[in-house]
Amino acid sequence: MKIQGLGVDIVEIKRIRSIAKKRGSFLNRVFTDEEIRYCQRKKDSWQHFAVRFAAKEAVWKALGKLGLRLKNISVTNRPSGKPEVILNGKINRNIHLSLSHCKDYAVAQAIKVKS
Repeated sequence: MKIQGLGVDIVEIKRIRSIAKKRGSFLNRVFTDEEIRYCQRKKDSWQHFAVRFAAKEAVWKALGKLGLRLKNISVTNRPSGKPEVILNGKINRNIHLSLSHCKDYAVAQAIKVKS
């Protein structure tokens, strides 16, 4: 496996919450309906929105900042819990994600490999 791209992003959770409350369309512009439902089911939904936002940014960076809209990058979880990337509706097994969050911050790392 050869690494073709790497992206990292860190997000302050209260910043995502603040943007979403000020701009009502933010969640719908950035996240898919499935991502919104997933995050809203969680106890602290803002941590989950923030870590998915960080993941989208990290993937975008790993891909070389292509002309993708963040909404076209989706993050879901396998039954094992491992996060996976969906680009334009198709699972992309060549991008590996690591996600983490705490009370104040969310961080994501994306590695794009050549298979």
